Amino acid sequence: MAQPSREEILRALAAIPYPGFTRDIVSAGAVGDVTVESGRVIVTLNLPEGRRDLAEQLTPAVRKAVSALPGVTQTVVRAGPRARLPVAGEGVQDAGPALPRARHVIGIASGKGGVGKSTVAVNLAVELARRGRAVGFLDADVHGPSAPLMFGLAGQRPRTADERGRPRPLEAYGVRVMSMGFFVDRGSAVIWRGPIVGNFIRQLLTDVDWGELDDLVIDFPPGTGDAQLTISQTLRMTGALVVTTPNELALIDALKAIAMFRKVQVPLLGLVENMAYFACPKCGERAEIFGSGGAERASRDESVPLLGRLPVDPDLARDGDTGRPVVAARPDSAPAAAFREIADAVLAAVESRDERPEGLSAFLKRFGGRHG
Repeated sequence: MAQPSREEILRALAAIPYPGFTRDIVSAGAVGDVTVESGRVIVTLNLPEGRRDLAEQLTPAVRKAVSALPGVTQTVVRAGPRARLPVAGEGVQDAGPALPRARHVIGIASGKGGVGKSTVAVNLAVELARRGRAVGFLDADVHGPSAPLMFGLAGQRPRTADERGRPRPLEAYGVRVMSMGFFVDRGSAVIWRGPIVGNFIRQLLTDVDWGELDDLVIDFPPGTGDAQLTISQTLRMTGALVVTTPNELALIDALKAIAMFRKVQVPLLGLVENMAYFACPKCGERAEIFGSGGAERASRDESVPLLGRLPVDPDLARDGDTGRPVVAARPDSAPAAAFREIADAVLAAVESRDERPEGLSAFLKRFGGRHG
């Protein structure tokens, strides 16, 4: 009996869902090498270290799917190289050049676009750097990169850093920045399918000379797709921050982002409510023009602390458009004060995780009732 081809095996494996996601293990990039010799099939699974639960779920499913094919006499499932990579934030001194050597990996996410996620990510990174920390910033939004403009680096290109030809991040406001926007002309459309996006993001993580970092801040694209899965597979994240606005539609999508991070076992650091209110510059009266109470309710229902509420500020958008993060450009403004408060809470969370395994739980108890 003829043995199956590699394509037939991949089609069989594509029927296996990746746990916690709607995608299959092939399109998600979890299947590495597939070899066939005299009816013996060897499948390599690329799974993140520390996710033994995934290996336990997927290994028997792979064996069953492959063994059911005509001509298969033996099925062997092996762990791929990525499963042996050190995890960022744990054993940093041994991480080597393969992954960013960061004590903390902090994801900034939102369920939908237009809620100010990148504004939060950029200002958090700059505020952390202003405190003397070594900070990296990965703009993971391949289709809509905003970091070059918001950091004032538009039109610049990274330079080769070492003999391996790895690029070195550009630097602004004390933050090491890497983005797809540095490799394409402004206004050019990146028309890539999911697997290519995932591979490019993985390269930004593994093939860039990040150096030693205290914090790597990752600005996720909106939604719950390929970028989120790729990064959660490649790095052990310290935690994620979810940005929303007060209106119900944004909150619904923020809840989806919370659910996604829980499925991939990424700790939730908290919620940030952007455009929470407008303060009249003359009388100081506050108007909650996009609604009120939604973020507080989500915080209570999901047991996720609300770390801060950012006001509507016309200058905030102009600051981003001109590459001047508000915490550096207008440190005495209300938005800058709110970002400092958010940075305080984020550092309390990530540093408590350094001190003891139960640190995040203690943090949630301390900050869980704080609603700005």
